[in-house]
Amino acid sequence: MNNEQEPLYRQIATLIEDMLVDGTLLEGDRAPSTNELAAFHAVNPATARRGLGLLVDGGVLHRRRGVGMFVSPGALELVRHRRRGVFASGLVAPLIDEALRLNVGRAELHDLVDRVAESRGMYR
Repeated sequence: MNNEQEPLYRQIATLIEDMLVDGTLLEGDRAPSTNELAAFHAVNPATARRGLGLLVDGGVLHRRRGVGMFVSPGALELVRHRRRGVFASGLVAPLIDEALRLNVGRAELHDLVDRVAESRGMYR
């Protein structure tokens, strides 16, 4: 966990969402337990429980009594849809604002985005 501005419970939820988006965790898989998350990240179990609760409330996880938490059907699309909703305002707008402050032109910005995307394997 690395975003110090975000509360720890939200970071836990984001971590689980990241695992879903990158394919580490699949729909139907058992999610890490409260105790596993608390021990691994050295946080209070109540913090981990709150993070998992956000995902349950959002339909990403569901509880199976006596067994644990599992990734809900359709969870991947739910997470992708929500993240796409904040993509422009949370990432693209600040990028454009900084480009304007630095006097980076449109063509230069496009070139920069293309180079970074290529370096990350986006165009392979």
